[in-house]
Amino acid sequence: MKIKAASILASVLTAGSAVAGGFNFDALLSFDGGVGVQPFRSAAGAPVLNTVAGVAPGGAPWLIRSFDAVIRKNGDVRARGEGVLLAGGDALGSRAGPRQVVLSLFCRSAPVAPAVTGAIITSPFNSDPVDLDQDGDFDVRGKLTDATGATPPLNCGDTIDNRPVLLIRAVTPASGATPATAGAWFAAGLLADRHRGGHDRDDH
Repeated sequence: MKIKAASILASVLTAGSAVAGGFNFDALLSFDGGVGVQPFRSAAGAPVLNTVAGVAPGGAPWLIRSFDAVIRKNGDVRARGEGVLLAGGDALGSRAGPRQVVLSLFCRSAPVAPAVTGAIITSPFNSDPVDLDQDGDFDVRGKLTDATGATPPLNCGDTIDNRPVLLIRAVTPASGATPATAGAWFAAGLLADRHRGGHDRDDH
């Protein structure tokens, strides 16, 4: 019986690995880890809003415990975030009430030598909104598309210096005929590097 049970468990694990491997196949971008927002940064010694790709930051510091995501060449995305919680204010350690989040991917233009980083393209490819649970966790299963319905291009960015930006953003709820919209950013994903299973995009 023990041998049979072990065989069943091995089959389940193998099937699970096959599913994960199947999604990673044909990956465009992989993200491993994340960073929470700090609302301000320094510009010539003066504090300014930590705006990224035209997106304003959350009004207080936020943290994210872990994050991983895979974006395939057809725009399909799977992502898991944990611990997106406030890191300041009286609501510290909470999600500050029921809310949703959305992923926004911003690609970059090709750099012009001698620069190694191109300009960020401020038209995002967004996921559908998903719930942020009481522990600050969320799962995304779907597709990234821009306002025209297009998916991210193959030359969205690479893993050297010209890296795309993936923001985890608040959702402004729908109101009447006005649809839900992506708002301030709470955290950002970090592109996986080749030492931790990242995908080398030098061929783009």
